[in-house]
Amino acid sequence: MKDITRYQGVIPAFYACYDDNGQISPERVEEYTRFLVRKGVKGVYVGGSSGECIYQSVADRKLLLEHVVAAAEGKLTIIAHVACNNTADSAELARHAESLGVDAIASIPPIYFRLPEHAIAKYWNDISAAAPNTDFIIYNIPQLAGVALTMPLLREMLKNPNVIGVKNSSMPVQDIQMFKYEGTLGGRPFVVFNGPDEQLISGLMMGADGGIGGTYSSCPELYLKLYELVKSGDYETARALQYDINNIIYALCSCKGNMYAAIKAVLKKREGLDLGGVRAPLTNLVPEDAAIIDKIAAMIDEAVGKYL
Repeated sequence: MKDITRYQGVIPAFYACYDDNGQISPERVEEYTRFLVRKGVKGVYVGGSSGECIYQSVADRKLLLEHVVAAAEGKLTIIAHVACNNTADSAELARHAESLGVDAIASIPPIYFRLPEHAIAKYWNDISAAAPNTDFIIYNIPQLAGVALTMPLLREMLKNPNVIGVKNSSMPVQDIQMFKYEGTLGGRPFVVFNGPDEQLISGLMMGADGGIGGTYSSCPELYLKLYELVKSGDYETARALQYDINNIIYALCSCKGNMYAAIKAVLKKREGLDLGGVRAPLTNLVPEDAAIIDKIAAMIDEAVGKYL
């Protein structure tokens, strides 16, 4: 029986790390990885939405993952998102990820064309077959992918013994309960990750094993504390902390620049961590965003002082 404890906890979605010319920076990737190790998170989700995967080449994604694995030194659970707009590139990334010894690979459904469910299942199973000794995680993010994970599609995918769980970024927390129930029938080990950071407390209460989130790295200590509070049953404090985290998220989304550019600016200000900017067509910050970044940094500092 597979051990799913390595997936239970707080798993930040890993950001793209660029040099001053906008290219992948191995040095910054490794520095960022070591930062997350020091913070005590459970693992990292590499090459997903927060990692700007759709704006990177196959070579970019391989290079970044190689340096995450090297810097983690076995101290983090590593999930590599390998989906591309075609099966061949996705399978290539899957084979590469398995060669590095990652814990799991993950994939969104094919995007742009609305494919029937049997074609989506084949896409996922072909990717999984390219990494036959590695766990496979379905990434459900209907608001961006344009297609949702249905129960019939999940049941079809559960025929693949490598399917270990779902990263669920749909907004209804009921989806977490439904996927968890279906996945664990017959005593099968199966994990479900909460995706929407704004409702981590709700996802955990509905049975999520942990969370994978795009804002976790901006304040990992707060998310680790929230996870601890829920697990210990202190729901009142957990709810208050979730509200404060949500206000931070709303502020991150209020910049003219992209949210990930804002998070990187906050990390640079609070932690001295330089991850570069974001890759076009995502927009970098503008001068008037500077005051918002200062405000966000102060909000995080205040919350850290309040709850830790």
